[in-house]
Formats: sequence, C-alpha cells, structure tokens
Amino acid sequence: MDDKTIIRHYWDRNEIALKETDEKYGPFCTSIAMNILNDREDTKECVNDTYLKTWNAIPPARPAVFPAFIGRITRNLAFDRYNSRKAAKRGGGEMNAVLEELEESLPDRTANVESDEKELAEALNEFLTSLPDKNRDIFVLRYWHAESVTNIAKIFDMTENSVSALLSRLRNKLHKHLTERGFEP
Repeated sequence: MDDKTIIRHYWDRNEIALKETDEKYGPFCTSIAMNILNDREDTKECVNDTYLKTWNAIPPARPAVFPAFIGRITRNLAFDRYNSRKAAKRGGGEMNAVLEELEESLPDRTANVESDEKELAEALNEFLTSLPDKNRDIFVLRYWHAESVTNIAKIFDMTENSVSALLSRLRNKLHKHLTERGFEP
C-alpha cells in the first residue's frame, strides 16, 4: 500500500492504517529504536508507542514524507525512553558513543533559547546539504539513526577505520560550520 493511502486511512480513522504502517515501516522503526535503546523489550514498546502517537497526530498532521514523519516520532520516543533509562542507570547501546562523539561539535542545549534552536536546525541542515551524498548518508546513519561504525562500514564497503576517520573529519567540519555561525560548542 502506498503512503498516501496509508495516510488517508489515518484520516478516515480506519485501523487498517496501523496494520499497514507496521507491515511497511515496522522494521524501519524497530531499527531506529534498537540502535538507540539496545533493548528488545524497550524497542518493541517504543515502536508500539510510535503507532499510537502517529494515530493521534494524523489528523491534523498530513505528512508530506511519511517515512521521515514516522521515523522522527520513533527517534524522539526512543530518546525519551533512553533518557529515562539513563537517569535510572548508565547503559549500553550506541547512544553513549554517538553522544560523546558529537558533544564537542554541538552547542550546549542549556545555553540555547527556543529561537536559537531554530537557527541551529537551519545551520545543521545547511551543513548536511553541503556534504557529498555519501558523506551525508554516513553522517545521518551515525548521528540520526545511531548506526554502529561496524554496520556503516559494511553498508558502504569501507573499513571501520575509514568510517571513523571520515566521521571525525565531518564532526570537525560541523564544529567549524557552527562556530562560524556564532554557535559556541
């Protein structure tokens, strides 16, 4: 079933939308949540929460790119769950490594007000669009999907060292890009 039809089912409040979303995007959402949470049970609950949140968001939302819409919901829910777990105990997954890698490149969130967050988002989008496709894909897989360096190396037929070196160069470029735009990491 195509995405427009799935979205129309949400608008019509037809529960087939949930079944079709699970069939088409279940593995995608599971991958995002598992990369962040590294726990099967939490991942399963996160994906189920994604479907509920999608059901409650459509309508009024009418997403132009449904995979991005549902992926963002999954990612946000997984981060919320991760942060809750982290507050209770420190723990695994790729997220600790990903957050540590980006820590020096991104500005301190506590120093930003809401308007600065919009400017930061614009600066990040500008940075991403300036990258060659392969570099952008690698950056997004690592820092949006929390994909492991090992898996990225397999996907792009690269060595892990090459991926790590590329990510390091990209973080340095991001740091320079954000600093030039007035953001203080």
